[in-house]
Amino acid sequence: MKQLTLTLLIFSACFGLAYAGPTYTGKEMKQVAPPCPQWYADNEWSISLWGTYAATGTEYAPNLDLFDLVESTTEGHTVYGTFDKYLGGDHAFGGGIDIKYFFHRYFGIGVEASILDAHRGAGFDLESNGVDVFIHQRRSENRAVGEALGTFTLRYPIPCSRFAPYAWAGAGVIWGGGERDIIILDGFGGIGEEPEPLYHTVHHGTTTEAVGQFGGGLEFRITPHIGWMNDFSWNVIARPRNNFGMVRTGVTFAF
Repeated sequence: MKQLTLTLLIFSACFGLAYAGPTYTGKEMKQVAPPCPQWYADNEWSISLWGTYAATGTEYAPNLDLFDLVESTTEGHTVYGTFDKYLGGDHAFGGGIDIKYFFHRYFGIGVEASILDAHRGAGFDLESNGVDVFIHQRRSENRAVGEALGTFTLRYPIPCSRFAPYAWAGAGVIWGGGERDIIILDGFGGIGEEPEPLYHTVHHGTTTEAVGQFGGGLEFRITPHIGWMNDFSWNVIARPRNNFGMVRTGVTFAF
């Protein structure tokens, strides 16, 4: 009887081991989450093509009153009114490109170039003979204003996200704007007891100026190699009443 009982115990133990299956430790049973997709690389080139709208920081209110211009010139302080002294109007449209290299995913250095279709409508040619004042022509034209800068960018790709806010600063040159007309009082002459003032206009052409730029924006990656960017920048030119803002939107290619 004892031998039969012992045989049954051994059979039961072997049967239990056969169907118990493998065993796991607590470390092996812990589930590991899949890694987040990498939308931004640690080291990558980025090329952006964008359109832009520029708005000047000075109110566009030129003095179009010829009598006031002539009289104020005679008094020694020509009143030209207010308007941007570089772009000339109150806004402009254009486009551009920038090329950056990002290292350690957060820092980028690059170059940027843009062109604006700027309108100038405050030009004139004034001349007098001591009796009458003549306007030979009024210039109102569109011209291209170009800008080229070197930039430094700080970027923060949000973990497990397609979004990356960024900020940047740059410095370079701007050209194609800055024309101006100055009324010169030549003295007094004419016929009669009271001498009449004599005038002429001096036209100054375009100038090249130093420009600084800083701004911030947000990029959204559609794929790890294609994104959409939107940002705003403020451009500072050395002379007064020249500063302007730019809103940009466009596509980015990363590789």
